[in-house]
Formats: sequence, structure tokens, C-alpha cells
Amino acid sequence: MSGMQNERVTEIAPGVFVLKVEMAYLPDLIYPILLWDEGKREAVLLDTGMPGNGLEVRRAIEAANVPLDDVKTVILTHQDIDHIGGLPEFRASVEHAVTVLAHEQDKPYIEGERPLLKLNQETMQGLLDMMAEEEAKRFQMLFAAPPFTRVNNTLSDGQTLDLLGGVTVIHTPGHTPGHISLYLGASRILITADAMAADNGRLTGPNPYLTPDMATAIQSLTKFANLEIDTAVCYHGGIVRESVHEQIAALISR
Repeated sequence: MSGMQNERVTEIAPGVFVLKVEMAYLPDLIYPILLWDEGKREAVLLDTGMPGNGLEVRRAIEAANVPLDDVKTVILTHQDIDHIGGLPEFRASVEHAVTVLAHEQDKPYIEGERPLLKLNQETMQGLLDMMAEEEAKRFQMLFAAPPFTRVNNTLSDGQTLDLLGGVTVIHTPGHTPGHISLYLGASRILITADAMAADNGRLTGPNPYLTPDMATAIQSLTKFANLEIDTAVCYHGGIVRESVHEQIAALISR
């Protein structure tokens, strides 16, 4: 069952909002997720976009008619700049404290104890080539000063969050060491983050250009095999509803 839909948000199940955000620096869309348990007055934002996307994410939440005061938690599915980058701006736009959660293996990268694995000239060259010249110069400045942030608490594989009937954390390494996906059993929704991408409603698997350990990333997909999934949502590519299990099985076996 789906509910609200407008140019910024699609509600794919009660309290599960897929936000549609134009990515800063690049002519592309990203799809952060907002989980809102109205009865508990508690909302969780999953990922925040690039630096410069924080206010766009906020506007998408407002378009979902979810009170900003309820958004007290942000889950960072992994360390990549297009997931953590909008957090400082989003935090500055609200008047309350925001708790940040991430997997323990990506925590030291998000906090700046270690350099972000992919934020360097070699890995990002393909993206830089897609940017306008001035945008590319601004983006390269992030290499020296990434938007690090404190992780308040860590998440682990199999952990269940008490929200919307239970949200299960699935550790899906490969794209990064501490990459996580999330599963909502009550609504049979899989939030893949970057474990898979999608294109026109079809799953395309992890991005090989931005996934350092493809073998591990493909192995991580096997964790989805026994889940009951009606809908998958990819951060890059959005909503997939058709034959999700069959598509995942094909990605594992290819």
C-alpha cells in the first residue's frame, strides 16, 4: 500500500517515505529514506546526500508533512561523501539535537580517524569528468576537508530498531567495510543503500567503479535471499517492485 506522492516524496508504505533529491555537484537523483512512526513521534532519516544537499533533504521531509522536531536520528548507511555530506547542513537547519548511527566498521572513517576510502583523485576521476569545471574544482576541495561528524552509537548486523514494527540492520560489506542495508519486515521493504543500484525499475547490482571489493559485495547480496521482499529501494535508482527476488538471484549468479 502506498500513500502520499508529490515531486519530492513517495510514501511506499505507512510511515516509509522515499525522498527524491537532486544531487549536489552532479546531474543525478538520490533517494534518501525517511521512516516515521507517528504514534511514537519518532522519525529516522537514512542518509543525507552530498555537501550542499542538507536543505534539500529538509525540504523533502517537509513535503512529506513529517514534523522536523520528530527527526531526531540519522542513520548513515556508510561512509561515502554522497551519504554523509549533507549532514552538517541538515543539523544546522534544525533546532534540536540529532543522534547519528552507523556501523562500527565505518565509524572511524565517518569521524575522521581514518581518511574516507574513496574521496581521492583516483577514485573520483570518473565523477569529476561528469561535472562542470567550476563544480569539479569545488568538489576537489572536499578531498582536503571532508565533512566528518561524530557517530553517537554504532549498529551491528541483525540488530532490530523498535520502529514501524521492527527495522532490521543487515551488514552488507563490499561497497565499504561497514556498509549496511535495512529491512522492514512488516511492510516487506528492503532499503539497499548502495548494496545495489537500480535503473528504470531494474536492479543493477553494486556499482563496480565505486565498490572496492566486488566479490564481498556480491556475497553480501545472499543475505537478502531468504527475506520476503515486495519492494526494494536503492539510493541510486529509487524504487523497484517487480520480481525483486528473481532479480537479486540473477545478480548473485551472474
